[in-house]
Amino acid sequence: MTNKTVPVVPSFPDDVRAAIRAAAQLLEHVSDSARLDAEYLMAHALGVERDRLLLDPTRYQTPNDYAAFIQRRLAQEPAAYIVGYRDFWTLRLAVGPGVLIPRPDSETLIEAMLGACDDVQAPLRVLDLGTGPGTLLLAALSELPSATGLGVDASAAALEFARRNADAAGLSRRTDFRLGDWGAGIDTQFDIILCNPPYIGDDEILQADVADYEPRDALFAGPDGLDDYRRLIPQFDDLLADNGMALLEIGYTQAKVVGDLAEKAGFSARCFADLAGRDRALMLKRIASSE
Repeated sequence: MTNKTVPVVPSFPDDVRAAIRAAAQLLEHVSDSARLDAEYLMAHALGVERDRLLLDPTRYQTPNDYAAFIQRRLAQEPAAYIVGYRDFWTLRLAVGPGVLIPRPDSETLIEAMLGACDDVQAPLRVLDLGTGPGTLLLAALSELPSATGLGVDASAAALEFARRNADAAGLSRRTDFRLGDWGAGIDTQFDIILCNPPYIGDDEILQADVADYEPRDALFAGPDGLDDYRRLIPQFDDLLADNGMALLEIGYTQAKVVGDLAEKAGFSARCFADLAGRDRALMLKRIASSE
């Protein structure tokens, strides 16, 4: 963890709006979303939803523990770890140390999946490789009412969060979670494979709230960030059912190189952009053999 001096947070005014403004000014040095962080941490300290807080902030007074939450954020602890959750798709997912925090960009995979499903009511089988806190699997099953799914992760801590989130979402009867190394040892085929693998190069510089707190194994993938794609893509031929699809998250500069790896393994690759217009996901399907 980076060694740095963190300023001691003074007490905040009782007025919630003034306290949020003061906290946002402090957080500008460590966060690209300082105002949003200040609001979320205030809502958490008050035990209310952010939208309720913003609707009528005059109803509340700044609680004593708000300063402690801001102090932790100034030390660049992720806001999601402080509040204990991150909203993703339509779900609220519990997260904490040892688990990758879900990102809005990953919703691109769910949108692409739904656009390609001819019948969301069909009894589909879904596999989420590197499931973390159940992010992609639970979002997919929430939209596919007859589907069942398996989430695999190399982290026992992440799987504990995934099981907890499945229970909270009412999806535990349709999910199974397994400790594993990508697709190794899985002898079942799936209609849909979802995967957000590590894709950052080992020498790339990340913000401290990511690099110092989130699990390194979920972020970095060799010198060029492609190590896990090289391992994963060849496994898909055994894991995909006939007419199945695999959806892979990618770094925004990686569409061509990962697409080339897919084509060499016998898959077509279609790219999908995130809300910012950046390449974010590839849909892989078997290339039909010519006879």
